Amino acid sequence: MIWLLRCFFIVVLVSMLGVTSWASMQCALWDTPRAVATHPWFIATLFDTYWAFLTFYCWVAYKERSWIAKFAWLIAILLLGNIAMAVYMLIQLFRVPANARIEDILLRQA
Repeated sequence: MIWLLRCFFIVVLVSMLGVTSWASMQCALWDTPRAVATHPWFIATLFDTYWAFLTFYCWVAYKERSWIAKFAWLIAILLLGNIAMAVYMLIQLFRVPANARIEDILLRQA
């Protein structure tokens, strides 16, 4: 399971870096047309996305012991989204051996 998760989050990270780079080369984020930025589904998707980021962050805050790390990961997740989340997961997944149990990743270590 650990290898599968490692592969999955590598794909997430590479694809997010790729699509973000591609989009950045097409136009700047702040050049989003007003019709898009004010569209109800765009706004709903943004709310959904950021609530998901904060939900994931609740687990990060549980896992991390240092307030500095908790704050740094909050900022990273809010600014970079799935890129930061994939990096966090890869750090967690590469800290354990390939035959580790899922509990070894999900639960705070003593």
